This record gives sequence, structure tokens and C-alpha cells, in this order.
Amino acid sequence: MSDLIDISPVISPRLAVFPGDTPFAREVLLDMKKGAHITLSTIGGTVHLGAHADAVSHYSRDGETIDRMSLDLFVGPCRVIRSRRSSAPDHRMGVADLPKDPIDAPRVLIATGSCGDPERWNPAYLGLDPALVDHLADQGVRLIGIDTPSVDTADSKDLPAHARCRERGVAIVEGLVLANVEPGRYEFIGLPLKLEGCDGSPIRAVLRPLAS
Repeated sequence: MSDLIDISPVISPRLAVFPGDTPFAREVLLDMKKGAHITLSTIGGTVHLGAHADAVSHYSRDGETIDRMSLDLFVGPCRVIRSRRSSAPDHRMGVADLPKDPIDAPRVLIATGSCGDPERWNPAYLGLDPALVDHLADQGVRLIGIDTPSVDTADSKDLPAHARCRERGVAIVEGLVLANVEPGRYEFIGLPLKLEGCDGSPIRAVLRPLAS
């Protein structure tokens, strides 16, 4: 039996995307069930589908595209933590909402519990306070993952949490499914596709438990 824990939502036309973004679509070109010699399909949709990595070029004009980002960021030890609250007046999670868990890994995945069903758009999810990004970066964190569509709030235009991640050299993974994951230490594996010039990529994000 595999010890891998899948923390990716199913990518289907039902998967919610930011309003105005392109949902997933699949067109079957050849179908063995209809007599073809193979089954062959083509797909389309935003590169920010489901569990995905943001390229720095997504929020910085001169930032790295996803094919140029270091793969080392997306593989290795992580700490899964759970927010002490799932809502806030300003829709941002702050340092005070962190649990007492030690930050003892260069990757931190945050279960906010604020998003719910990946197939239903919920604009009231929690983003991150830039001060929280600083707090984690000060402890050596190089990647932050979150169970929401973005580290910034749904109505944000200046994207302060994204900007702080850029300033602190912290990679961003969004859209994870962490509801049933126990807090603790894991190995994180979430490699982006090598999409030339793209501002992000879907990932198949998984965890493997590590000794605490």
C-alpha cells in the first residue's frame, strides 16, 4: 500500500476557477468506444487549475517563468499546519492565527479551512497577511502552500502577499486539498510542468509522512 497522500483536487470541468479565468475542458478527438484504434484527447484551461504553482512572472513583470524556477523548491521536507481560525474580518490570516507547531522545514503548507469544496467558488476564503509571509521567511521557509485559490484575497488588485513572497524569495503553491491531512512533518512533492514562458502550472501534489 502506498504511503503517499494525494492533496490535489480532481481536475474536471466542474473545478472552480477565478471568475473570468478559463475552466478545464477536454475534447475527445478519437474514441476506442466508438470504433477508433486509439483514444486521443486535447485539453485546455488556465495554468492555475486546482493545485498549482505560481511562477514569479504571474505577479512580477520581470519574474521567472515557471520553466525557469528551481525544481528544488517543490520537493522536500515540509510542515503542515492548521490555522486557528477559518475566517477573519479582513479575510487575511495573520501571525496570531498560527498554531504552536514548530516551523522546522523550508516548506509550510497551511490548512485554512476557509475554502470548502474545490468545485464551488467561495470568495470569502482566507488570504495571507504579508507579515505572516515575513514571519515564515524569517524562519527559513522557501515555499508556502495554501488550501485556497490564492495567497491574496479574492478582491485584491495589489496582491500584497504575492509581492512579499517575491521580496522574500518564497515560492507559492495554491489550491491544495488539506482538509483531511493531520498537521505534522511530511515530504512534499509537487512538481510543475515545464511550460515555456508560462506564469504557472498545475501540479500533482502529494505528501509522504516523515518522522516528527
